[in-house]
Amino acid sequence: MRITIACVGKMKSSPEQELLRKYLKQCPWKCTIHEIESKKSLSTDQRKTAEAEQLLSLTATAHQRIALDERGQTLSSETLAAQFGQWQQQGSSHIAICIGGADGLDETVRNASQLILSFGAMTWPHMLVRAMLAEQLYRLHTILTNHPYHRS
Repeated sequence: MRITIACVGKMKSSPEQELLRKYLKQCPWKCTIHEIESKKSLSTDQRKTAEAEQLLSLTATAHQRIALDERGQTLSSETLAAQFGQWQQQGSSHIAICIGGADGLDETVRNASQLILSFGAMTWPHMLVRAMLAEQLYRLHTILTNHPYHRS
């Protein structure tokens, strides 16, 4: 399985970056992160449109696209793992995940996604979400392969 994570904003050296690296290194799936810069000089709507164009371009070859959005579904790790497993069984070998900027995702990204996922009702820092996502990807793999990490 190949995972593309397309996100708005550049991650700097930080504890979040260390967590991100740790979990991506543990995950056997090939995970690639593409960061795009937010054009602060644009209006909010223009910025979200420009970000959406780049996110969709970076994830165009994916078989499935997930949008991380506060208005999305909250799923258990087991349920999300089952969805990944179903996609794998259907022949999907490339999943893309889009993370918007401070203003969120443009509707075009939401509409082009097969799953809109939320990490809960709380607001999370965008850089921390990347680390949380990486941990969940590792966890999903361990659930699908019956590795004890999920319940150790």
